[in-house]
Amino acid sequence: MSTVPAPLRMVEVSGAEALWRLEGSNLGSLVYAQRGASVIRPARHVWEYGRLVVRTPVPAMAVPATGTYHVDDIRAVSGTGWTVTVSGPVEVITDRNEAAHHRRTLMGWSHGPHDTLLRLHPKTVTGFRLARAEV
Repeated sequence: MSTVPAPLRMVEVSGAEALWRLEGSNLGSLVYAQRGASVIRPARHVWEYGRLVVRTPVPAMAVPATGTYHVDDIRAVSGTGWTVTVSGPVEVITDRNEAAHHRRTLMGWSHGPHDTLLRLHPKTVTGFRLARAEV
C-alpha cells in the first residue's frame, strides 16, 4: 500500500490572516500599469498603522495613483505556502523625517533617483494558502 499525499489546493484565507502573513514578511512585488503594460518591481515592505510602506526601485514621477502589492511564500517541495495581494491608492512619502526613518529600517534594492518610498492604503486584501485536499 503506497501513501500518496493528498493533492494540493488553494484555500482562501480571511483578510485578518492575509494581513498577518503580510506583516510577517518583508519582500514582495509592486505591480502597476504604465503606458498600457503591467510593470512589476521588487520591493521591501513594512506594515505600519494600517498602511503598507513600500521601498521599491520606481522613479517617483512614475508612481501610479493606485497599485497592487503582492507577497508570497510557496515551497513546492513541502507543499506549503501562501500568497497575499493588497490593492489601493498609492502615494510617495515626502515627509523628510518619515522617509529617513524608512530608509534606515527598509533595505533598498537600489539607491539614487529610482529608490522610492511609497504608502499604499489597502482597499482590497486577498490571500490564499496551500492545503491538502481531503480524500
